[in-house]
Amino acid sequence: MRKLFPAFLVVFILLACSSPPQYLQANDGDTMKSKTVILVHGYGKGPADMRSLAGFLKEAGYRTVRVNLPLTFERVEEAAEVFAREVDSVLEDLPEDETIAMVGHSTGGIIIRHFLSHSPNRYRVDHAVLIATPNNGSRLAEKIGEFSDLLVETFATLDSLRPENISRLKLYDSGEIPIGAIAGNKGDLALGGLLENENDGRVELDSIYYPGLDDFIIVSFNHNEIHHKKETAELVRRFIETGSFGGK
Repeated sequence: MRKLFPAFLVVFILLACSSPPQYLQANDGDTMKSKTVILVHGYGKGPADMRSLAGFLKEAGYRTVRVNLPLTFERVEEAAEVFAREVDSVLEDLPEDETIAMVGHSTGGIIIRHFLSHSPNRYRVDHAVLIATPNNGSRLAEKIGEFSDLLVETFATLDSLRPENISRLKLYDSGEIPIGAIAGNKGDLALGGLLENENDGRVELDSIYYPGLDDFIIVSFNHNEIHHKKETAELVRRFIETGSFGGK
């Protein structure tokens, strides 16, 4: 396995860079008629990767905004600055007393937590859902760093996701904003074999859960499919509306 590890690294980097076409921002729905949900893509992806979830939520009556963030070659802190500006732009078009929700896949969830920890506009967020987010850090990123410092320096988002670096982001939860996490346990992706504990093929379940969550649920999907499934979208809807994945 050790001899094959460099090959797996190459596959991982190639998969991360095979992103869908990038767009500045994608807005779905009427600003004045429905609640706004900001959707945040993960590492190496773009707004198009959140299109399925946006479609499901639009059918449920929400207006969605899919942001575009530099989550491959930039550190999480730099992507978080871009995100904060995108959120400010969205909020400018809404009444001052109107709140929004946020949903992030994978690293997108870390971006949301960074916003809720550091932005003065965090009070405008009333619910957040993290899907397959490595809240305690990514073991795969850790393994890549052990193999080559140059790789994680080049793909700087990965360096931010190493378990030893997550604490530097100073992510904390005030307890005022309900946060739920959805994890997958279908570890059928190639890189899942490199992980020791139960995982979704990219992220271990014990990295997704942390004590500050208001609700946590496990579904039978892998990392690449979980945010494209209608079942996941329904869980997101429930949490946004009730603060619980078991709500109606």
